[in-house]
Amino acid sequence: MLTIFQWDSSKSNCVSYPVEQLPPSCRDLHPDDIWWIDLSNPTEEEEERILGQFLRVHTLTFEDITRPRREADHGSHLPKVEEFPDYLFVIVNPLPPKLIQLIQANDGNRRPLLFSQRSAQQKHRPQLSSVLNHQVLITHHYEPLTCVSAARQFLERHAQSARRGPDYLFHQILDAMVDEYAPVVDRIATQLDKLEIRLFTEPTPQLLARLLRMKRFVTELRKTIILEREVLARLIRGEFELVDDREVVYYRNVYDHLVRYTQLVESAREMVSDLMETHLSAMSNRLNEVMKVLAMISTTVLPMTLVAGIYGMNFKYMPELDWSFGYPMALAMMVILALGSLLFFRWKRWL
Repeated sequence: MLTIFQWDSSKSNCVSYPVEQLPPSCRDLHPDDIWWIDLSNPTEEEEERILGQFLRVHTLTFEDITRPRREADHGSHLPKVEEFPDYLFVIVNPLPPKLIQLIQANDGNRRPLLFSQRSAQQKHRPQLSSVLNHQVLITHHYEPLTCVSAARQFLERHAQSARRGPDYLFHQILDAMVDEYAPVVDRIATQLDKLEIRLFTEPTPQLLARLLRMKRFVTELRKTIILEREVLARLIRGEFELVDDREVVYYRNVYDHLVRYTQLVESAREMVSDLMETHLSAMSNRLNEVMKVLAMISTTVLPMTLVAGIYGMNFKYMPELDWSFGYPMALAMMVILALGSLLFFRWKRWL
């Protein structure tokens, strides 16, 4: 679907522009107009119309933008930023909308559903590709994204802010995308605290599997956030002419939030690794306790088995065989030896 928004110098609000009236090229636009073209799950014809004719991009840029459609098995492209003579090209990986909905739907649920078997299937990371110049911002994605919707809602309430330019519009999208990390990081911290408590009471294989899923998720999240942080670091250094100096401070604010989330995710990754090691230690200690009990039982029963073996040898001339108190005496010896073993363990503080 192709959606076009226009902010012209004669109007104070945003106008939804019909696709049929879109000029053939961005060079035909009025110098004071600002445009935002959003391609949400576009067709190949729409991609060619916008990225091949209206604002013609480099072949490598087009391949990176359309990679999720052409190479679905390889997943999304990693975050990056590239500058070309006529435009600035940026790729970021927002959180999957289904994951955000899952967190919101289970916000008050006690069960840790974020890393359950159901959420473990949410491995796909969307790709948001953006191309911008002095007048036009083009966003491209193959599934609905929460950050794009949030930026659109903001601009509906503050239409005049779009007059600042495509770099400001793109900042709004990045700001909304980074804000999506807040509930995820909070949920990670909450579940780590709960898992830490459960770890010492019931270290089960199911708990270890949950920790493995959490580690995989946190590792992928950390890799994405670090790459996005590098993208924002380049945007705030003033490397690109298409990012105005007055907008750098807004990008710096987004960068600061991303740095904080990076530190929290890094702490979570270390804590997950520590919890996994603690889980293995707890399982080993539990096994040692079981083996200790079994060894004590075997040691206690061993003298009793010795007495039973001696008097079960069926020799003809055994003094106690014809004695009327032979059987009670054998039982008494077994009991005394068992109690003696237990008292010895108690004295050694093994019990």
